[in-house]
Amino acid sequence: MRTLITLIGRNRKLFFRDKGMLLSSLITPIILIVLYATFLAKVYKDSFISNIPEVMNISEKLINGTVAGQLAAALLAVSSVTVTFCVNLTMVQDKANGVRKDFDVSPVRKPMIYLGYFFSTVLNSLMVNFLALALCLFYIGMMGWYLTVTDVVLLILDIVILVFFGTVLSSIVCYPLKTQGQMSAVGTIVSAGYGFVCGAYMPISNFGEGLQKAMSYLPGTYGTSLIKNHMLRGVFEAMETEGFPKEVVNGIADSLDCNPVFRGNVVEPQTMILIMLGTIFVLGGIYLLITALSEKK
Repeated sequence: MRTLITLIGRNRKLFFRDKGMLLSSLITPIILIVLYATFLAKVYKDSFISNIPEVMNISEKLINGTVAGQLAAALLAVSSVTVTFCVNLTMVQDKANGVRKDFDVSPVRKPMIYLGYFFSTVLNSLMVNFLALALCLFYIGMMGWYLTVTDVVLLILDIVILVFFGTVLSSIVCYPLKTQGQMSAVGTIVSAGYGFVCGAYMPISNFGEGLQKAMSYLPGTYGTSLIKNHMLRGVFEAMETEGFPKEVVNGIADSLDCNPVFRGNVVEPQTMILIMLGTIFVLGGIYLLITALSEKK
């Protein structure tokens, strides 16, 4: 355990010492929230208004609160996973710089070395994403606040789950990489594509039926939906308070992917949590198996 703590501390120090990697990780949420608010807000707002019957009146605050919640949920769903690929660069840098050769001839077992990378990535990614959450809450406070203390706590738990998911996924993907160029290429692909695959940039309900079914098998879909459920719960409650029929509220929730469907059945938030935790344990087992087999070779 002492060896693991030492390795985690060493990797975290390298992360903070590399100013380029640190600044790029910290500035990513700021850039994303500016871009989302600038370019996606109007798209989300028009889409939301189009789902409301013309005979119904809705306050501007509630509209803005809904759009802000959707934007924040999308940002956090993407950032929680993609940031881990940037933070996990330490593992690839050690290979590129030849540091791993020193580790390989040391008495420290390889699984312990990779666990050090894993948990340092988790801690550093949580730091960045909690900053992103604070920025999102500030933005929502300006646009329209409908969150409770319980909602905020659940959002924190959602981020922790997604960071673990992103870390174990990035650890498996980054394991065979040996150069920083390879890592940069992988990070670019993940950053560009993950938001679409998980339904953050555009609700899955807007895709074709075949694509919706395919995406229902991806765990990232439920991670995004989990954050949307906790981010927008207060908004839906406010809609019902203002006299919205329950059918209309459910229709809006469906259009925002808060009620994902798997093989004809609606997946509840509790089930989404189990899916994400199960995925983390399965991928974590694969990661440990890979490192153990590597040590035997």
